[in-house]
Amino acid sequence: MSPIDIGIVITCLLLLLVIIGMRVAFAAALSGLLGLIWIFWLKKDYSGDSFFWALMLAVKTAGQVPHSKIATQSLSLIPTFILIGYLAYYAGLTRALFETSKRWVAWLPGGLAVATVFATAGFATVSGASVATSAVFARIAIPEMRAIGYDKRFAAGVVAAGGTLASLIPPSAILVIYAIIVEQDVGRLLLAGFLPGAFSALIYGVLIVLLALFIKGFGPPLGGYSWGERFRSLPSVLPIVFVVLTIIFFVYNPLGGDAWGTPTEGGALGAFLVFCIALFRGMGWRQFRGALLQTAKLSVMIFSIIWGVLIYVRFLGFANLPIAFANWVSSLESSPLLILTMILLSYAVLGMFMDAIGMLLLTLPVVYPTVMALNGGEDVTAAASSFGMNGTMCAVWFGILVVKMAEFCLITPPIGLNCFVVAGVQKDITVQDVFIGVTPFFIADAITIVLLVAFPIIVLWLPMQIGG
Repeated sequence: MSPIDIGIVITCLLLLLVIIGMRVAFAAALSGLLGLIWIFWLKKDYSGDSFFWALMLAVKTAGQVPHSKIATQSLSLIPTFILIGYLAYYAGLTRALFETSKRWVAWLPGGLAVATVFATAGFATVSGASVATSAVFARIAIPEMRAIGYDKRFAAGVVAAGGTLASLIPPSAILVIYAIIVEQDVGRLLLAGFLPGAFSALIYGVLIVLLALFIKGFGPPLGGYSWGERFRSLPSVLPIVFVVLTIIFFVYNPLGGDAWGTPTEGGALGAFLVFCIALFRGMGWRQFRGALLQTAKLSVMIFSIIWGVLIYVRFLGFANLPIAFANWVSSLESSPLLILTMILLSYAVLGMFMDAIGMLLLTLPVVYPTVMALNGGEDVTAAASSFGMNGTMCAVWFGILVVKMAEFCLITPPIGLNCFVVAGVQKDITVQDVFIGVTPFFIADAITIVLLVAFPIIVLWLPMQIGG
């Protein structure tokens, strides 16, 4: 068999292992190791200790991956971003965000649900993890929505869907991972997530208002707040605004000139600022210990997926599958837009069987060269017609589209992680209830994706203005 044939067989094995329930990290590491053994074995004669030689070489190659790929400065962003979110929770900033949003927009039809979405979007600016965002607001928002008559399924769905906004709005761990895989500037990718994330939150809000207008009793408005109460709630969210602006100025320096620091240093600075705010607000040792433990657990989960999948990615390199697939797709006579649409739809299907981070790590080594080929990229040997962007901007645009599609993984059955988190926090709400509740938000996400594809300027405007 040729290396490409081996790559196809091992990829099918990987998908089978994931479908039958094996964790992505272990399925990818096992498949990658077996693939490496197979390829190295074919390079030797079938005599003597050729299999033992292949086994030793494969184990050595796979063993080098975790340290060489994980021990990078860019990946240190992930635990600092996650720590910012958990410290913000223990500092009481999430409650302040929700209260402020409630006072300003709860008078709308479905207003408390809209307030929840906007509050999750605000919290996403200091949290790099969708799971953490969903867990926090499941405790805060769902009881209040149910208290005024919201259906428990829809209330849970709002929180689960709102939590996905942390995938786009910086600081985003998934965007960091994407930037590292495709070797693009982390700061530019993070900057590009602001407008699409805010745009997604707006689409969610409009959908909720329309549902409340046309379905009687769907989302009762909540009034009773004076203008004075609304304005008095604003100072409580100023710490979040201060942290976000500090990170933006530190990393991007919108005033012109060189940046004051790297995204990694900006993340560390943000974590330190939120830590100081939490101490000022009375965070004790127990809360601080809880934030550190939660950060460690989530970081270990993410890094385990990364190193496991990177072993499989190393095998793909030996199999030469990514370039072969890119050349084949770019040689098709179909339009680049149609091919891009099929790629995005495939992510929607894959999201039913694997988590977002694992899905991106597994697919991008193959899919990214394909998209760059369609855009006339120089990193592949064949090129089709162009999307009309330079290579860097195409990588940024495609990254936002992919991460937005990855959000489906967080709320789609059967393994939508956000849905399980919300059900775990609210014991009288089942996972099935949450899956039913998030159904309307699939429509909102589909509309958002279509608009981001049709109008790339939504994604690219900020990187072109500040990021270069």
